[in-house]
Amino acid sequence: MRTLRLPDGTAVPALGQGTWYMGERADARAAEVAALRLGIDLGLTLIDTAEMYADGGAEAVVGDAIAGRRDQVFLVSKVYPHNASRRGTAAACERSLRRLNTDVIDLYLLHWRGSVPLAGTVAALQALRAAGKIRHWGVSNLDLADMHELRAVPGGAHCAVNQVLYNPEHRGIEYDLLPWQAQQAMPLMAYSPVGQGGRLLQSPALRTVAARHAASPAQVALAWGLRHPGVISIPKASTEAHLRENAAAIDLHLTAQDLAEIDAAFPPPTRKRALAML
Repeated sequence: MRTLRLPDGTAVPALGQGTWYMGERADARAAEVAALRLGIDLGLTLIDTAEMYADGGAEAVVGDAIAGRRDQVFLVSKVYPHNASRRGTAAACERSLRRLNTDVIDLYLLHWRGSVPLAGTVAALQALRAAGKIRHWGVSNLDLADMHELRAVPGGAHCAVNQVLYNPEHRGIEYDLLPWQAQQAMPLMAYSPVGQGGRLLQSPALRTVAARHAASPAQVALAWGLRHPGVISIPKASTEAHLRENAAAIDLHLTAQDLAEIDAAFPPPTRKRALAML
């Protein structure tokens, strides 16, 4: 598995596993656990979850999946904005640790910006890091102006990652946010890298490129995001076939022709766009 580095030099996988919508059905739990375990076997050892997903249910699924394998996994979770006060963040982190059945979270993110001032959230995250509850912290769904504000508060320079929506349909961040993060040596974590609902994967451009490489449109979408050396992608997969498909995407290298055809179908931004969110 190809890796990239957080600002402090920690190596993390460029391709991982998302868990949005996991933990919502008891009858699917065994299959979801098995899928995550297979993903680990395939090298997808970064697992992203959140207290929001199934009200903690996804974290519980992850906890089952990593039992006995915690040292093989780079674990990411997120705190709700309404829990992101000094006291609320600490309590939310303890709940997540219990559900995940671990004593430390590798990367803990503010899920999106809410009413709690960033200075208070950063202070809480820094305290968790000092206490050994988390190893790194970051943010999610913050645009460039928010990132500048974050860097200006005490401790804000310790932000390791910003997780945002990024795929060929949603590439507004290429105008300013993605280049800025590259300058800061701060990885961007792309959620929904193959889109939602299957519309992106029906794109004639992606299907043409996929046929040229004997690949799938999903693999093309993943390779497109991973073409940038500072991007981590976290697609969700719940079947063995999809997991193997995702893992193989790391070896797909798109040509200049491929990228030009995708650009023609999904033009890169020429002006500032509002940050897209799901």
